[in-house]
Amino acid sequence: MSHGVRVIRTDVSSAGASTSSSPPDSGRLDRAYASSCPAMLKVVQMLLLLIAFICIRNSVWTDYSAYSYFEIVTMGDFVMILVFYIVYLFRVYRLLTCISWPLAEFLHYLIGTILLLIASFVAAAKSYNSGGLVAGATFGFLATFLCILSIWLSYKVSCVTQSTAHGIMRTGPDRWEAIRGQTK
Repeated sequence: MSHGVRVIRTDVSSAGASTSSSPPDSGRLDRAYASSCPAMLKVVQMLLLLIAFICIRNSVWTDYSAYSYFEIVTMGDFVMILVFYIVYLFRVYRLLTCISWPLAEFLHYLIGTILLLIASFVAAAKSYNSGGLVAGATFGFLATFLCILSIWLSYKVSCVTQSTAHGIMRTGPDRWEAIRGQTK
C-alpha cells in the first residue's frame, strides 16, 4: 500500500480552453491567464491604485500623516497584487506548492481591502475640497470596490472548488476551471 503523493495533471489551461495540441507545461508564460477575467481585474486594480497614488502624491497635502498612510497602503496593495499577478502569469504556483495560493490571495485581499477602505475614508475626510486629494480618495474607493469583488470571487471559487473537487486540489488560476466546469 503506497501513501505517496499523487500528482494529477490535466490538459486544461486557466482560461478553460483545451490545449491538446501542445503539452500542458509548454512554457513559462501562461497566455491564457493573461487574458482571463481574474488577470484583467488585477490589472485594473493596479491601475486604479497607481492613479490614486499619483493623485495624492502630486497634490498639496492638508494632513501629512493621513496622506502618507494612504500612500503606504496604496503602494503596498499595488505591490502585492503585482506579485500575485506575476505568480499566476509565470506559473510560479506550480513550483511553490508548499503555499496555498488561493488562501494567501484571499487573506491578502481581505486585509488589503480593509486597510484601503480605512485609508480612503481618511483621505476623503481630510481632503478639504482639494481636487487632487478628492480624486485620489475616489480612485481609492474604486480600487476598494474591485478588491471586494476579488474577495467575493476568490471565496466563491474556493468554496465551490473545495466542495466539488472530490479530493483534487486545484491551485492558482486552474481553480477557475473548476467553477466553469460546474456551471456547464
